[in-house]
Amino acid sequence: MGAMNFMDHTRSNFLHIALFLSIAGMITSCTLMRIVIYQYDDLRDYRKFPCRHLSSDSVKFTFQKIENGYVPAGFKSGNNEPVSFGDFLESKETIAFLIIRRDTIIYESYFDGYEETYLIPAYSMAKSFLSILTGCAIDDGLIQSVADPLTKYLPELKDNGLDEVKIEHLLQMTSGIKNNEDHKYYMGNLYYGRNAWKIISDLDLEKKPGTEFCYLNVNAELLGFVLERALNGKTVTQYMEEKIWQPLGMEYDASWSLDRKKNGMEKTFCCINACARDYAKIGRLFLEKGKWNGRQIVSGEWVEKSVRPDTTNGSVSYYHYMWWLPSPNGDYLAAGRKGQFVYVNPSKNLIIVRLGKDFGDVEWHDLFIELAANY
Repeated sequence: MGAMNFMDHTRSNFLHIALFLSIAGMITSCTLMRIVIYQYDDLRDYRKFPCRHLSSDSVKFTFQKIENGYVPAGFKSGNNEPVSFGDFLESKETIAFLIIRRDTIIYESYFDGYEETYLIPAYSMAKSFLSILTGCAIDDGLIQSVADPLTKYLPELKDNGLDEVKIEHLLQMTSGIKNNEDHKYYMGNLYYGRNAWKIISDLDLEKKPGTEFCYLNVNAELLGFVLERALNGKTVTQYMEEKIWQPLGMEYDASWSLDRKKNGMEKTFCCINACARDYAKIGRLFLEKGKWNGRQIVSGEWVEKSVRPDTTNGSVSYYHYMWWLPSPNGDYLAAGRKGQFVYVNPSKNLIIVRLGKDFGDVEWHDLFIELAANY
């Protein structure tokens, strides 16, 4: 009798497993299944997503480099033992770190097998780059003003009550859109999903626009759709290549991940994938007030406004036009998940790029400010 029970139990388990595998095989294309399979985002995700390529120009801009440049000192390990700066960075989940002053690389190191040619996801640093593209679109007359309501470009969202949301509210994270991003499935759907527009078309207002800061990824994705409509047939990636990637003489090709392969939309809240030195050039563009070797890429007025603190209309002093403002001293940074940063300190003519596997339990903006103080 016991043997029969065992056989029945085994057969039942086998049938359950077979049923699960059969169902899984049918729904592997579903977002939920991808969330279950992938569990957590990682630095290789750009290989999983369809993408559009950002081609570099034949003319490259390269920073000068001092081989034996400045190496910061005075760092300690987790055991409070003195360590080299490189060992400190490596122990803090860093994979790339650059310090650039006056167009010269004075420190550059890569860790955990990474090299200067490796693509590394920007995560939310892409929001700052999207902001630059918005400024370019205004310069080009494709978008009239940040005061434009988003429904001017996305009239389908009038039924959602989003008429009062302006482009500036998206840039400032003061849209008043309902925050669903605390739910892991929602964020997984936004990240792994194959229909960004479906998520956007379901958005609702929770608060009056322009009254309260709330950092939401959907604000950036909405802005991406606004930009795409304004481009009238050109993709966001094509515009990025035309306005930034090629004019700045990027050294390497890059990519922008899409929600799906056919007629896909860029994940504009994240998901640009590029090399560390080319990320630094975004910092240089702003350091030069929107100019690149004498050519105005984005207006100086846009650059100035983007990194100027503003606490009106629900805005906060530490965030403006999708750039973070870590101190009152005029410095600013693009920041992304896992501790991806492009830090710019105009008074010191300094750019710092830090890319990582994770934050490594470091307040990086404080470290950047400390490093800058040594110049």
